[in-house]
This record gives sequence, C-alpha cells and structure tokens, in this order.
Amino acid sequence: MVKISIGMPIYNVAEYLSKCLDSIINQTFTDFEVIMVDDGSTDGRSFEICQEYVERDKRFRLIHQKNGGRSAARNTALKNMTGEYITWIDSDDWVEPEYLEVLLKTHQKTNADLVNVAHKGYRDGNIYVADYEGEYSRFPNYVIPLRAAIHDTFWTSLNLTTIWGSLGTRELYKGVVFSENMDMEDQGTKFKLYFKANKIVALPDMLYVYRNRQGSIMNPVSEILEERVKKTDDMIRGLENLLYYADITGFDIDFCFREFLKRMDYELQYSTLNDKDKIKFREHIEKYKQKLHKYWGN
Repeated sequence: MVKISIGMPIYNVAEYLSKCLDSIINQTFTDFEVIMVDDGSTDGRSFEICQEYVERDKRFRLIHQKNGGRSAARNTALKNMTGEYITWIDSDDWVEPEYLEVLLKTHQKTNADLVNVAHKGYRDGNIYVADYEGEYSRFPNYVIPLRAAIHDTFWTSLNLTTIWGSLGTRELYKGVVFSENMDMEDQGTKFKLYFKANKIVALPDMLYVYRNRQGSIMNPVSEILEERVKKTDDMIRGLENLLYYADITGFDIDFCFREFLKRMDYELQYSTLNDKDKIKFREHIEKYKQKLHKYWGN
C-alpha cells in the first residue's frame, strides 16, 4: 500500500498544471500516488498534460469523467485512493518540496488524525504571506480545539477551512462525501473531518502556495446580484450541514446557531452590490434568517 494519496481535480488549467505537477515530482517524500481526475476539460491541453505525466511517472494515475464540478471530481478521487493518508493539491496551485514530508512527520509526532499547514498566496507574480505563527501559537503545541476549528468554519479566521493543505488518515475520510453542485465545497466538507478527528494540528509552515486567479470563483472581478446570491446560498448549504452534524454529535448547537446568524449579518454588511441590489440581497438574507430561527433557534 502506498503511504500518501494525493487527490487533484482538474478542469481547464493547462496554463498552470505543469508547475503544479512538477512540484509534486520534486517532493522530498516519494512514497505517494497522485489521483488526477480530469473533470471534462475542454481547453484541449489539460488532459494531454496529465497523460504526459502518467507516461513519465508510474505514481500518477489519470481518470476522465464528464464535467460534474470540483466536488464530483474529489469524490471520484476518494473512491480510487489506496494510500494510508490523504491530501489534496488543487491543479492551479503548487507545493514546496517538503510539503508531504512535514505533514507526515507531524502526524507521526503528534498522532493527530488531521494535520494542516499554512499557505502563501500568489497573484500577478507576487507572493503574499501572513503571520500564522502568531495565530497558531495561541494554541499549545499547535493543537486546535474543536470549538476553534468549528468557529473557523464560519469565519475562516485561522485559514483552516480549505481541504487542500492538510493531511488526514484514511480512516478519517471513511464515509466522507463532498457536497456536489455547489461552490465553496471546502466550507461544507472540512468540518466533517473535525467532528471525527481525535486531534487537529495546524503548523505555521507555509508549504502550500495558493494561486489567486482574478476572475475565479473565489475572487470575482465585480459583484453581480445573482452570483452573490448563489455564492451565499452555497455557503448556507454547507453551514446547514454543519448544524446537522453538530446536532447529532452533541456539539454546542447554540454556539453554531449564533455564529451562523452573525455570518449572515456579515454577508449583508460587506457586500459590494449597488444600492438597488443590496435591498434585494437584504430581503433574501432576512427571509433565510427567519427560516433559520424557525428550525434551529428562538
């Protein structure tokens, strides 16, 4: 059995893909497999580049499927992984050479089911860093309490919400399914690992490089009402799942409910819609908050 399975959804990323795959080949830890899932790319090159790496390196495996979205690609990857541990690298990002080694050694040292590393941002030729040491050192031995991890799911204040940049045991992922047909699937999935993990560790080492692409789903050029509503509704779906998991596991549901309401108010306050669309967006949010009160709170 291979030690680490790397999952990678791929869709129309020919411009960035080779840099990502080369960063994996250059890892100091070498006992891994890469499950590349081409999610129906139409750019004419992404699938071909994947084939080239399969021919070069037997550790790379390629699966092609009709376009179903990033979550569908992740679910396909999960079904085909054979490793003792699972990690994710998005196909337009890249990782430092020690990425896998540090994740695995930290797991072996701490016996944590879930280990996260910090990330750098990349945009327009510039690298952006943050003070993760200051954030994570607040927690003894970098062990993140469940309550802090759940709080981060609502606010991403610790930047732990992404599924990439982390290593989990195979057992931790047993039964986990990514929510399909929605954006922001990380926010609607990562918390499932928190409720199952015996220990969560977050290292300040910035070993993952996230490419911030202008005009991408997470970084729109301008805000349009329909897109803003869709993005918010996708986030709501994920957080509703969190409420359900909190309820069945006996976690503090009142805490989750309060944070949910605060997040909805935050969405209203910081939207950059025009005045007319802000009114419509507020009506949409307020209507949802009424539903939230009806089913989950007073």
